[in-house]
Amino acid sequence: MSKQLERLAEFEREKEQREARYYKQAQQNVNQQKQKLTSLEQYRIDYIKGIQQTGQAGVTATYYQQHLSFVGKLDKACEQQMQVIARAQMAADQRKQMWLKQQQKVKAVSLLLDKKKLAEQKKEAKAEQAMMDEFATQRFFRAKRSPF
Repeated sequence: MSKQLERLAEFEREKEQREARYYKQAQQNVNQQKQKLTSLEQYRIDYIKGIQQTGQAGVTATYYQQHLSFVGKLDKACEQQMQVIARAQMAADQRKQMWLKQQQKVKAVSLLLDKKKLAEQKKEAKAEQAMMDEFATQRFFRAKRSPF
């Protein structure tokens, strides 16, 4: 029984480590997606500054309109990236919950294993005490029978 419980505990620990890895990967994905958004936003700002500098020198309405259209596309890309981040965050939160749930399982199995080991130790100590008592009793009776 104890060996099976130890194997179960090891299995649950491995599963917990796997869930922790999955959570870490999901969190890294969130960070990467946020970094992409930051890059997009910075590119948008730089692009607008470029338009403003070019515009001061004088540009045609068509040129200006094309660039504003591109800024609109950048805005849309930023919105889409925010949606990607929201989905990635949701996936990371789910992974975290799975990891935390697995940690609880590991703790429960470890606690049960500890209880079983303690019960076995008590049983062994009791058996050893009974054996020592028996030995002492036999020694006492032998000492009574012996003339010395």
